[in-house]
Parts: sequence; structure tokens; C-alpha cells
Amino acid sequence: MGMAVSIDVRDDIAPEAIVDVVEWLHHVDRTFSTYMENSPISQLGRGEIGFDEVSEEIRDVLRLCERVRVDSDGVFDVFAVPAPNGTTLDPSGLVKGWSIELAAGVLETHGAANFTINAGGDIAVRGRAEAGQPWRIGIRHPDEADLLATTLEVTGPLGVATSATYERGAHIIDPRNGQPTTALASVTIVGPDLTLADAYATTVFVMGADGLGWLADRPPYEGYVITHDGLTSWTPGFRRFRADAG
Repeated sequence: MGMAVSIDVRDDIAPEAIVDVVEWLHHVDRTFSTYMENSPISQLGRGEIGFDEVSEEIRDVLRLCERVRVDSDGVFDVFAVPAPNGTTLDPSGLVKGWSIELAAGVLETHGAANFTINAGGDIAVRGRAEAGQPWRIGIRHPDEADLLATTLEVTGPLGVATSATYERGAHIIDPRNGQPTTALASVTIVGPDLTLADAYATTVFVMGADGLGWLADRPPYEGYVITHDGLTSWTPGFRRFRADAG
């Protein structure tokens, strides 16, 4: 998926568990990559195959994307953004969180209960870092790579998703005009499911700071945004996750 994925498991599990997670992520890449010309999602985007010819998991993902498109009044629209393969179908804004959420399920089937999986800032959290201790997750300062904007203390099950431009530049497209959006420097969403947290992070990023008002109507998901001039704001419920809230 073009990024490093780190897995931190605090339980004793068989090595096969990690192998299964890696195999799942490679399967997702082969299926949904818009950089691979022969991936099913690329073929679907070019019209070489139809919706009824793709796998059920692709149909499930696209149905989820449609749900968020309707909920956001088209601000999140994977069917109207330019993709690297030259099409206008790119579900990457949801697929990454979806794939890591399901990867967490793979570890759970192997008996893991306390772990994190981090894929480029999208993090599935389960259990605790150790007995009585929550996981501490740093949110990178958008302008200073060696500084943190804030630190979260969380226990799972939970998803933490961040959308920003500091790694890949202005790559998040506003589907309403086809142009990159740069109104915000960073958006972090915390919620029970990483699939929606990831999609909501993209949605709020495109909406700008006003997106927090939209998110506030979608509990239990909470958000935190940083503007390019260093101002921060968050939904009321986000405060309970912040280690530095005091």
C-alpha cells in the first residue's frame, strides 16, 4: 500500500499470526491498488469489468464508500477523484482503515488481545499496552517531524486515523472540484471502527475546520484538527483521549 506497517503485539502468539496479517495486507494491495494496472479496482475503474463481476469484498467496500458519500453530501466521493491509474475510482480513503481493522481481526482470531497495528498513521488499537496502562499514541506536529502536537492515551478496541499533507504533499482531492485541498494541516479522528475513522478523517480534511461541526453529529467519533498557522480545535469528546488535556 506504499507505506510501512508496524505491528506491536503484547501477547504470546504464534508467528503464523503475523504471517497471516502480512498475507492479508498483500491481498488488499493486489485487489485495491490504483497503482497496479491489473488490479481488480483498476479494471473496474476503466470499465473492463462490471460491479457484478468483482468480488464480494470489493462490493462491500464500495457500498461503505457510497454510505459515506451520501452522509457527507459528496465531500467524500471515491467515484469522482482522479486515481494514479487514470480513472476516477479510488477507494483508498477508506480501504486503508478497512484493511487494518480487518487485520486486527486476524490477530484476534490467533488469540491476541493487546496490540496495535499502525499503517501510515491509521492505527487499530486493542486492549492495553500493559496491565493497567493505556496505549500512548503521539500525533505528529505537521511542521516539525520530531515534535508531537498532542499525545493520546487510549485503550481498545479503538481506531485512530490521521489525514495530513506532511508526508505526501497535497494529495487529498476535493471531489467537488477535482483539486487538492490544503485548508488544514492535519486531521485526527478517534472512534470505535478504523474503517469509518479513516473515511471521516479524509472527509473532515476536505471540509476544513467546519468539518468538526459535521463530525460532532456523528458520535462516538471525535476529531482534532490543526491549521497551517498552528491553531488547534477539537470536538468536545476528544478531550478525554488527550494525555495532555490538563
